[in-house]
Amino acid sequence: MNTHTVAAYTGVEDSQMPTPPSFQVGDGLLLVDPQNDFCPGGSLPVASGDAVMPVLNAWAAAAERAGVPIFVSRDWHPARTTHFKDYGGTWPPHCVMGTRGAEFHPDLRLPAGVGEAEDAYSAFQARDSAGRPLATLLGERDVHHLYVMGLATDYCVKASALDGLTAAFQVTVVREGTRAVNVQPQDGEQALAEMRAAGAAITEE
Repeated sequence: MNTHTVAAYTGVEDSQMPTPPSFQVGDGLLLVDPQNDFCPGGSLPVASGDAVMPVLNAWAAAAERAGVPIFVSRDWHPARTTHFKDYGGTWPPHCVMGTRGAEFHPDLRLPAGVGEAEDAYSAFQARDSAGRPLATLLGERDVHHLYVMGLATDYCVKASALDGLTAAFQVTVVREGTRAVNVQPQDGEQALAEMRAAGAAITEE
């Protein structure tokens, strides 16, 4: 089964990173798919994908200090799936269960034991190890405003942000914490425009 998973994040502060704006009660932070296969050297690399890791770490550290809940999603596929080109899909094999490519980038520190869920571009169709979807987890933590960043701008970040808006969350996309696949050169910018048009706020680099 193709899966997408979500878990809570336990971060460590990087004192050399700038502090993000102050978090407020009702805020939450979503880090989307910060995995090896989406970074240079992976099977589906996003250009400079690894460059977002210090930004994710800085925001996670600030959120942790503020007591704001933090969530991390990941792509998680079997070796044989119609998601992949060899079986009729679009993409080369990536984030295959149990492989290094599916692991979170080593610059992040994440809890073990994330659960499995149905495959989707959006983190809102991910589930934690207890089978709870992201929207339920956000509701349990009284999150109303979700900051979103990760990989990639034009796919999972966009889908997660749009689904968050559909689910009536206020969404801010942290642009400096994202990078795009850019199958077409303007895909990343177009994705940001789509999210902005749907009601998301976009931070500027």
